[in-house]
Formats: sequence, C-alpha cells, structure tokens
Amino acid sequence: MTGREIPSVRDVYVGNVMTEGVETIASDRTAADAASRLYESGIGSLLVDGEDGRPDGIITETDFVELAAVGQDPTTPTVADCMSSPVLTASTDETLDDVAELMADRNVKKVPITETRAGTVVGMVTTTDIAKYLPVREFHPER
Repeated sequence: MTGREIPSVRDVYVGNVMTEGVETIASDRTAADAASRLYESGIGSLLVDGEDGRPDGIITETDFVELAAVGQDPTTPTVADCMSSPVLTASTDETLDDVAELMADRNVKKVPITETRAGTVVGMVTTTDIAKYLPVREFHPER
C-alpha cells in the first residue's frame, strides 16, 4: 500500500478523535433560538443542559428538518419539545468500531463522549469523524 496507513476503527479510541467541548442550550429556550445557535456556530447539534453536567437531551439539525416538514413555527416549541432524550453516550476508552456499531444500531449521527459512561460530557464524535478512519480499500477492494 502506498501513502499513509490509516489506523483501523478497531484500534482507535474515540477519546483520541472526538471534537473536544460541546455547545449546550437550556431546555426552556425556543427551537428558533437553538436553530440560530447552530447556524451561528456552524455545528449540527446542541446538548440540552442537565444536572451534574449530564445532558437531558440533544437537539440536531434533523429535528429542525422535521419541524419544517410538518409546518411548525419554530418560535413556538421549546427545545424540550423537540429534543431527543435520553442521550446516547459513549466513553473516551471505547473504540471507533464500538461506537460506530452503537450509532448504526440506534440510527444516530452524533454521540456525546464522556470520561466515564455516566460522567460529564467532554466531546462529540460524529459519523464523519468515524468515516475518516475507514480505509478506501473496504469500499473499493480493487485499490
């Protein structure tokens, strides 16, 4: 093989590839407030503030597509009305392979990462992050 070897998803821990830090929003804010935060920050999700640093939910760009699809005015519902809950999390010591399987099973594109499974969120891993570690040869065996 020529060029840079890409480590396998089985050998990489999510703590090493996650985006550190996450944006949060209060559950009583409007969906429009959340949409503005996503747009201004250039991100695809916000964690909904919970107790002890644990999120109560997550609101993503997909939630806003669903609001638009049903003709809902985004100034009316609160974040709590639109968020997904409970939040699926993974810990920093899990492999990308484990988290990718979890994401596929639950049909999610973003997973908050904690220091321990029940701990405070320290980052986020997305399907895009995982895709960077999928070798081209798995999709194109002739290469």
